[in-house]
Amino acid sequence: MSEWDTGYVGEIAYTFGYCDELNPVRLRLPLLRAGLAVPDVRVACELGFGHGVSVNVHAAGSASQWYGTDFNPSHASFAQQLADCSGSHAQLSGESFSAFCQRDDLPDFDFIGLHGTWSWISEENRALIADFIRRKLKAGGVVYVSYNAQPGCATMLPVRELMHAHFRSSAMSESHDGITPEERLQTRIRAAVEFAQTVFATQPGYALVNPLLAERVDGMSGESLNYLAHEYFNRDWQPMFFSQVASSLGAAGLTYGGSADYRDHIDEVNLTSSQRELVASIADTCLRETARDLCVNRSFRRDYWVKEPRTLSHEEQQAALRAHRVILALPSASVVLKVRGALGETSLAEGLYDPILDVLSSHRAMTLREIEESVRDRSIALTQIVTAVTLLISMGVLLNAQEEARIADARPSADRLNAAICERAIEGADIQFLVSPVSSSGILMPRIPQLFLLAKMRGMQRPDQWAEFAETTVRMEPRPMGSPTDSTSVAGELAAKAERFAKVHLPILEALGIG
Repeated sequence: MSEWDTGYVGEIAYTFGYCDELNPVRLRLPLLRAGLAVPDVRVACELGFGHGVSVNVHAAGSASQWYGTDFNPSHASFAQQLADCSGSHAQLSGESFSAFCQRDDLPDFDFIGLHGTWSWISEENRALIADFIRRKLKAGGVVYVSYNAQPGCATMLPVRELMHAHFRSSAMSESHDGITPEERLQTRIRAAVEFAQTVFATQPGYALVNPLLAERVDGMSGESLNYLAHEYFNRDWQPMFFSQVASSLGAAGLTYGGSADYRDHIDEVNLTSSQRELVASIADTCLRETARDLCVNRSFRRDYWVKEPRTLSHEEQQAALRAHRVILALPSASVVLKVRGALGETSLAEGLYDPILDVLSSHRAMTLREIEESVRDRSIALTQIVTAVTLLISMGVLLNAQEEARIADARPSADRLNAAICERAIEGADIQFLVSPVSSSGILMPRIPQLFLLAKMRGMQRPDQWAEFAETTVRMEPRPMGSPTDSTSVAGELAAKAERFAKVHLPILEALGIG
């Protein structure tokens, strides 16, 4: 295994995923809810950026200057190529954390983000990063960090150890004849997962006292090998309690600012009434968050931490909340007023949510003040609007929106990055996100709609032309089982998709600054 100095799986590429929590625009609402001042993020950094989809989206979708590193040279090279295409001037390197964090040519940062990194690196590297944060984060700056959390990961610890032991053991007997290092790793990972499933098929005592675990182990067969490699088969895999992370980041001068998962801010969808009463009575942050994690059986945390936070007055907080902007990102008719929290699925009150969605139905970015004024005759208070907007953002119905001047600044680089991603769709479907300069965030966009957009960029104005372009691109590719195989069926399917794309999706994409 190529472990570099991090213990991280090197031969298998990571996924081309996108993480919205790394978007500095997203941190505004949680910090304002907590009554904390929000930094003006001009210089930002992502540590461990994978293929760089997130860092490139956020660099192209904002006027911020981005830096970052990922120890995998192929990841870093790909990420920098995307940055060059967009002209965002993001500076993305392939250095180890030890090398990057000791550089003396880096600026101080307003925002530092780590997603899918903290639990999968050594204690030594966590200490390096904590020291980097202490030295390089500005006062008032924010750190986003995600990690595997206890107690929700507790039952998986022995399973991961079982698979990793099989993975290490199989390295002693594997053949190196005629296959690449990536294929060898994939074979070992697949065998380790199958071994764990074989053990669970014997109904071991551990499975009997943890009856939900067998289903989870069995479900790993449906996960991609790329995901499994980076989730379970690194040298380091450390689910943590909140107090452990607080100890490291507190020593770096940080204070807990709040969860980056918007649903966490609405206790009614996560905690029973008795749990809410208990948690509300706990003043100590570490104790409160530990109790909350037990109540919801937390397995993954996404958190914001702030260096030397400034507390807002009530008047400042209210003014900042009223100035916050959001935009409707889905067709109004497709919005389902149900949200899933720790307690399961909860229906949302139509009397509160329908008027707010009606106000936003033009797909124009609006401030909470504008919403408040538009629903005043419904006796809907600002606190209710903030709660509703928070949940609607968590559902993907709304997006946070930048100020108009920043949207204008971001449009050129966003357009260039979107064009480059759509051009890649001719060859395949690796990147499935485009950037919105309105929200500075990634917008899920599968390959076929990307091809429709590419046809439009190339001057084709009619949906039938977009469909024909997409058909020409995919005609010679293998078709999935059960899909139409004759050219007439394929053409009809694409024509219908193009028409719906033009009528339903394209107007929203254009409102988001895409296309």
